[in-house]
Formats: sequence, C-alpha cells, structure tokens
Amino acid sequence: MKFHKSNLIALGTIGLLFLGACSGGTQENAATSKTETAKTETTNTTNTTSTSTDATKTQSPSAQEHNDKDHSHKHDKSQEGKEHSHGGQVVESGKYHLEFVAEKEDKGIHIDFYLETGDKHVAVPNAKVTADIQSPDGKQTRIPFTYDAQGKHYEAEISEKATGQYQARITAEVGGEKVNGRFSFNQ
Repeated sequence: MKFHKSNLIALGTIGLLFLGACSGGTQENAATSKTETAKTETTNTTNTTSTSTDATKTQSPSAQEHNDKDHSHKHDKSQEGKEHSHGGQVVESGKYHLEFVAEKEDKGIHIDFYLETGDKHVAVPNAKVTADIQSPDGKQTRIPFTYDAQGKHYEAEISEKATGQYQARITAEVGGEKVNGRFSFNQ
C-alpha cells in the first residue's frame, strides 16, 4: 500500500511538473506575441494603424488639442528631453523620427508629416518628401509634400473622399539618403 501511495505521489508530481512546463512556455510565447503586437500597432484619433513591423511607435493619452491652419492635431510634451509628439503614427527609422498625421477635411484628406532627427527631434527642412497612397478602391496616387517652415513639418492634400483604409508609403530623400516609412489610416 505504501508503495502505491509513493508511486501515486511521484506520478502526480511529475504530471504537475510536466503540465507547468508546458503551460509556462505557452504563456511566455503569448506574452512575447502581445509585446510584438503592441510594438507594431498603434491608433490615433482617426483610428489609424501603422504597418511597419520593425519600428517603434508611440502615442500618449495626455495630449492636448490645438488648432493650426484649419486643422487640429495633438501635441504631447511628456517625452523626456524630446520634442513633443503630434498625435500621429510614429516610426523611428535609423537616426530619423517620422510622424504621420492624416485628418479628414471637407475637401479631402490633409496629411502632416514630421521628419525629425536627433534625441531632441529637430525638424529636417531640406528633404524631398513624396507619398505613394493606395486608396480603399486600390487606386494608386503619388503626392509631393511641401515644407511648412512655420509648423516645421511637411504637408499635402488628397482630394480622395472614399471611405475605408488607405495605405501610405512615405519616402524622404535627405542629402542623397532615402528614409522610408509605411503607414495606414482610415477615413
């Protein structure tokens, strides 16, 4: 009888260890998966998500609204020692900080693109910036951006009014160096 109790206890212990080992790996993988998902997706006020998988994105809930040239965007002053976020999708690409803000307007879609460099996110005014936009109906459009020196960002207008998800690939050429960012947004 003692032998059976000892075997039963040993078998139960081994079973629990096996079960714990199996579920521990699953939890670790689930936690890693959730972390990767959190790093690759973010939303802003227009329910946009970035499709870049190797970049870090940020968004702050403590942003304040302000109005600038008939469009509004959020400013976030909570980043330690850095310029504030503008409430859009953020991609860090090498030494560059890219931020994409798309807002629906009566005449179409207004896009602000912030190209910054350094730890303090200093604006880069001398880049040639273009966007390849794919509308929800599959139509491809190339749009050049102009630099707004007062707002320290690039801007463009799209006359599209189709609703759905848009895909945007931004290319900025800075002194012969190309910087790319992929974004998506819903309208």
